[in-house]
Amino acid sequence: MAETFEEQYMGVLQNIEFALVTAYRQNPKLNDHAALYAVEMLVKVYAAEAQGRTIATPQFQPHEQEAYDSVKALCDWRLGKQALVNEDGSEVNVGADAHTHAEIIACLKRIAKSIQGWTKRGGNRGYFDFVSQYVQ
Repeated sequence: MAETFEEQYMGVLQNIEFALVTAYRQNPKLNDHAALYAVEMLVKVYAAEAQGRTIATPQFQPHEQEAYDSVKALCDWRLGKQALVNEDGSEVNVGADAHTHAEIIACLKRIAKSIQGWTKRGGNRGYFDFVSQYVQ
C-alpha cells in the first residue's frame, strides 16, 4: 500500500508545526490567521524562488514575522540551503535528505489547509489549541 502524503512527509510537516507552535508559545498575539498568513507568504516566496524569481519581502506585524522566520529557517534547512544549530551548538546539515521546492511548497500548503480546518472548528486559535497538545 502506498504511503499517504502525511506519512511520506511526516518529518517536514512536524518541523513546520514545531516552528509554528514555538513561535506561538513565545508570542501570545500569534493566532491562526497570522500563522496562515506567514505560511501563505512562504508558499509565494518558495514558488518564486523555484522559478528563479524574487518577490518583495512580505510585510508583517512582529508576531507574524516570528512565525514566518521560524518556519522559513526550518524550510531552508529542509531545502539544504542552510544548516541548523542544535542545543549543543553543533551544526545539523540535512545533506542527502534535502527536499525540493515543490515538496516544501506542498507541505506548506498542507499545513495551511490544516490551519484553515482547525480555525473553522475551534475559532481564532483552533489550530494552535489542537496542534500544541502534540508538540513538546
